[in-house]
Amino acid sequence: MEVYVSTPLVVCEARDPKHLYEKARAGLIQNFTGISDPYEPPMSPALRLDTSRKSVEECVFAMLGRIGMDMQTEEVP
Repeated sequence: MEVYVSTPLVVCEARDPKHLYEKARAGLIQNFTGISDPYEPPMSPALRLDTSRKSVEECVFAMLGRIGMDMQTEEVP
């Protein structure tokens, strides 16, 4: 199953603890996806999650729901 974690670039940059986006914008990292290299989102993912609008818990529930697991009744391996 293809899951598209769709998060705006500005949010990715704000969450970047290693400052890789900053380094890429300064030209220190070449071919950095979304900065100096194009990003091509998937054409038809089975599930799309925008982590700027959903919590980790909501994303996990969405993924488990998509594969048919109920967090209340089934154990997660």
